[in-house]
Amino acid sequence: MERKMRAAFHTLGCKVNTYETDAMEQMMRDGGYEIVPFDKGADVYIINTCSVTNMADHKSRQMLRRARKMNPDAVVVAVGCYVQADPEKAVQDKGADLVIGNNRKKELVTILADYLEGRKTDAVVNIGEEKAYEELELGTVTDHTRAYIKVQDGCNQFCSYCIIPYTRGRIRSRRADDVAAEICRLAEEGIKEVVLTGIHLSSYGKDWKEEDGLLHLITRIHDIRGIERIRLGSLEPRIVTAEFAEALGKMEKICPHFHLSLQSGCDAVLKRMNRHYTTGEYLERCEILRSVFDHPAITTDVIVGFPGETEEEFEQTRAFLEKVKFYEMHIFKYSPRKGTRAAGMENQIPESVKTKRSSLLLQMEKKMSDEYRNSFIGTDMTILLESMLHTDRGDYMLGHSKEYVKAAYPIPAGQAQEAYANRMVRARAVGMLEEGIVLLEEGE
Repeated sequence: MERKMRAAFHTLGCKVNTYETDAMEQMMRDGGYEIVPFDKGADVYIINTCSVTNMADHKSRQMLRRARKMNPDAVVVAVGCYVQADPEKAVQDKGADLVIGNNRKKELVTILADYLEGRKTDAVVNIGEEKAYEELELGTVTDHTRAYIKVQDGCNQFCSYCIIPYTRGRIRSRRADDVAAEICRLAEEGIKEVVLTGIHLSSYGKDWKEEDGLLHLITRIHDIRGIERIRLGSLEPRIVTAEFAEALGKMEKICPHFHLSLQSGCDAVLKRMNRHYTTGEYLERCEILRSVFDHPAITTDVIVGFPGETEEEFEQTRAFLEKVKFYEMHIFKYSPRKGTRAAGMENQIPESVKTKRSSLLLQMEKKMSDEYRNSFIGTDMTILLESMLHTDRGDYMLGHSKEYVKAAYPIPAGQAQEAYANRMVRARAVGMLEEGIVLLEEGE
């Protein structure tokens, strides 16, 4: 019997990319390929690339070359944002044999077949002119507890530091019927938690002129039997109105874990970034969430060293972060991205200054994060169990609370992970097992 061709995948970047890779793996499997680990045994290597920063570009090139080195006779395929930003880069230095841009991933099997038969296909479209959502979907997921569901693509914000509107195009939303049908299938397989993701999730439905598009979608998903938790990806602060928060607060499946992108705690810097809110408006949105939800987890992103950021402006950011008190903060040092307005701005900040500022905020982040996790000690937590952890102190199942706080649930030694995974347990938090992991008391 003829051996199946073996395909290996590697994903860089965001959860949207993760979802798309899972969908492409399924398409390749349905197309007769055997999916294998990303090592020397593959006939086809598919790298789902990222281009959000210069470092992401570097990692994309690195993985393409690694694939080429592992098997010089294999077909190396580059898909995604790095390709969309500059298709020629992906084939330089003996990189990719085949490039596929965004909004053509669903044609992967056909495009690859054409290439193998000697037919050339132009597989990078002008993403800025695309108006249709590229319909990819999952029939199953490898993680049997949580599924990331892509519901939206593209961005219209054009922040001055960001290349994504050029690599992902304008906003495009997925129809609620298609989203609901996919989640229903996953719920039947035992998935209990879904995470709604998108390039600019807050814009969901705006391309149809539906101002309540995201809230309508969430309400639809909330009614699906078997789904016990709904988690939201990154949100723009402006979507958090009193009406929006109150509607979410009435849905018991909603996880009170909100990632509100900030980027700077200084209004002058926010204006240079072309962010469409002030720090005052941002704080108001956080207060709305805290008035509706009991002790919600609010997380964010912060960029330090944006062009022109003075010491005074950085101090304003630091003081603002202290005022808001986040659960977690993702701190990034600004990196000029070719093709964006910020890359050409005057007063670029020296790397040493960025490093110093980043270090200060990372220290703050650790303190805030520790304080938030410790605040649960002495309370009862409901955890969705996911994976096993073996320690000198005993065996545990790790899971997350609705706030996405990681916790460890003690289990008898020698028990199989399958006996506990994907179960909801409620137990009292009694301390910290190790850094970042809350310890729960042993169940009955």
